[in-house]
Amino acid sequence: MTDLDRGDPLASYRDRFVGADQPLVYFDGNSLGRPLRVTGPRLARFVEEEWGGRLIRGWDERWFDLPRTIGDDLGRVVLGAAPGQAAVGDSTTVLLYKLMRAAVAARPGRTEIVIDRDNFPTDRYVAAGIAEECGLTLRWIDVDTSAGVTAELLSAAVSEQTALVVVSHVAYRSAWLADVPELTRIAHDAGALVLWDLCHSVGSVPLELDAWGVDLAVGCTYKYLNGGPGAPAFLYVAERHLAELTQPIQGWMGAVDPFLMGPSYAPAEGIRRFLSGTPAIVGMLALQDMLALIESAGLDAVRAKSVALTSYAIEVADRLLADAGVVVASPRDPARRGGHVTLNHPLMREVTAALWERDVIPDYRDPHGLRLGLSPLSTSFDEVDRGLAEVREVLNSLA
Repeated sequence: MTDLDRGDPLASYRDRFVGADQPLVYFDGNSLGRPLRVTGPRLARFVEEEWGGRLIRGWDERWFDLPRTIGDDLGRVVLGAAPGQAAVGDSTTVLLYKLMRAAVAARPGRTEIVIDRDNFPTDRYVAAGIAEECGLTLRWIDVDTSAGVTAELLSAAVSEQTALVVVSHVAYRSAWLADVPELTRIAHDAGALVLWDLCHSVGSVPLELDAWGVDLAVGCTYKYLNGGPGAPAFLYVAERHLAELTQPIQGWMGAVDPFLMGPSYAPAEGIRRFLSGTPAIVGMLALQDMLALIESAGLDAVRAKSVALTSYAIEVADRLLADAGVVVASPRDPARRGGHVTLNHPLMREVTAALWERDVIPDYRDPHGLRLGLSPLSTSFDEVDRGLAEVREVLNSLA
C-alpha cells in the first residue's frame, strides 16, 4: 500500500468489491465496473424471495415502478435532477434513438444534427441513421482526439438550421470534460435542443442536469455505476419537455393504461411515456447497490479521488514512460479531464495484448491509445504504480 492509499479517505471502500483483494491490476472500470460483494447475495435473495416466492405478483408489488423509482434515485445521487425526470430501461443505443428521434421531431423545419467526429461510435451511427430516416444533414465538428468539443467549435457549427446537438460529457477517447452549461447555452441560443451522453461521466463526475438547463441525456449503468454486463441504461428528459416530446418506440409499458390492452396507443403522463417494453428487472438490482455506495461516500469525494488518481497516473507516466516515447493524450488540467487517462504510443495495441496476459487489464483505443479507466471507489494508487511499471516492462521488451 502506498502513502497515498494510506491517506485516502475512501480507501476502505475498495474492500467492498469482488476481486479487489487480488493482485490483478484493473484499468478498465470505465468499460465494466467490478461487482460489489453485496450484489451476489442480493441477486440470490431476489431469485428465492421475489421471483421465486412472489412470482407474477412482483410486478404489482414493486417491479412495475422500478424504472422510475431507480430513475429518481439516479437523479438524487448522481444526476442533479429532481424526481420524475429519469427512468431506467433499454440499452444506451435504443435510448439514444428514442431521444434523438423525439428531439428532431420537436424542431420541425430544421434540417441539421450537429455532432463531433470523435463522439462515441454508437452516437454517430444512431445520428446518421436518424438523419437518413428523416432527410436531415449531419453537420460534423472536427475535434482534436486529445481534447473534445469546445465552445468555439460548437458556436461555429450551430445555426438556425440546427435541430439537435449531440455531445458526450466526457470524451470516450481523450477523457475531455465538456463544459455542459456553456455548450447547452450555445445550443439553446441557436434554438436547438441538446442531448448529452453521460456514459463516461455518470458516477465519477458530479452532474447538475437541472441547474445546467440540460434538455435530454442518456447514460449507461455498467461503467462507474457497476450494474454489470448488459445492465439497462437510463434517460433523462427535463420536466419542461415531457409533454412536448413524443418518443418513437410505442410499447405497452409506456401507455397510459398498460393493462387496458386497447386498440390504440395513448402515452402515459411524465417520464413513463419514454418506456417501451418490459423492463429488465434483474439487470437493475446491482445498480441499486452501487448508488447506495456512492451516496454513502459522497459524489464530491468520489470526484476528488478520481482527480487524484488520474493526476497520479499522469505523474507516473511522465516519470516512467515519457523517455519511451509515450504521450499523454488526455487533458492535463483536471478541470477538463474525466475519470480516465489515455496514453499514446505506436505499439500500444501490442502492449495491451501483452498486459492482459500479465493480469494487467487496460483497454485499447485507436489511434495508438492505451486507456486507463480508474474507477474511484475500486482502484488504488498502488494499482496505478504496479500497472504502469508493467507497461514500461512490456514496452521495453517490445522495443
